[in-house]
This record gives sequence, structure tokens and C-alpha cells, in this order.
Amino acid sequence: MKKAVAGKPVPDAELQTTGGKALRLHDLKGKYAVLYFYPKDDTPGCTLEGQDFRDRHSQFKKLKAEIYGVSRDSLASHEKFKAKFKFPFELISDEGEKLCRLFDVIREKSLYGKKYMGVDRSTFILDKDGVLQKEFRSVKVKGHVDEVIEEIRKLQPPLSKRQ
Repeated sequence: MKKAVAGKPVPDAELQTTGGKALRLHDLKGKYAVLYFYPKDDTPGCTLEGQDFRDRHSQFKKLKAEIYGVSRDSLASHEKFKAKFKFPFELISDEGEKLCRLFDVIREKSLYGKKYMGVDRSTFILDKDGVLQKEFRSVKVKGHVDEVIEEIRKLQPPLSKRQ
């Protein structure tokens, strides 16, 4: 399977999102897209990260950027998580790890000395042409959304050249 590479168009993939929608990565062209990968629905860090994206959603809209949260949880779990915290963006179910492998976010982790394979909290920004412009790996939640907004601003054309 191909991998997403910075500076190159992201290979296409189709996944299911909340709201009963199918999403193809190629359908994201024409707008900026933020794909944030998180380990598990309704856990402290993942909830805080989702709330930060939710609370800054209007700024992303002004920048013409769509947000998608991605984890290996089921659609049913995502629907509950999204409703509970009123996320105004879709969550992508990646139970088969198609997107996780495409973006290479599965890493060996350790909890209480036990090793396991889990999702490394990561965020990716795609430009309007579907090109991977920025990747954040091993993300710390605090202040991360500010970094993402700043990176999208850097990708925006100057005001005089905007349509």
C-alpha cells in the first residue's frame, strides 16, 4: 500500500464517517483538510483534543478548512462521541486501519510495561490540491490546534490574491 508523503498528492482512499457518509480523500480537493488521528473515543486526551478543534471550528471555517477526526473506533462509538461533545465535524471510522497505514500512524506503545500497537496522535494538513503540506507527529494536545491554524494561515495566498 502507498503511503502519504509530504509535498505529494495523497493517495485516494474511501472511508465511512459519522452521519452515514462515505468520504473519498480525492473529494477533499478544493478546500484545505485537517485529518487528526487520535487513539480512542471518549478518553481524556482524545476528548480534550476534539473539544479544542470544536471550540476553534469557526476559525477553520473562515480559513476554508475542513476537520476530520480519525480513529480505529466503530461508527457507533464515533456517533456517541460526536453527539456527547457536540463536534461540528465528522469523525472517520478506520477499523481496518486503511487510513492509519496510509499516514503511517500505527506505532509500538507501552502501557504499564506492556507493549502494544496503537495510534500515534498525529495531524496532517492537505492543501486544496490534495497535497500533504504538513504533518505533526506524537502530538501534545495543549496548544496543538493553534499550531494547526497557524500552518493553514501560512498556506493561504495573500489577501490580494484570494478569490
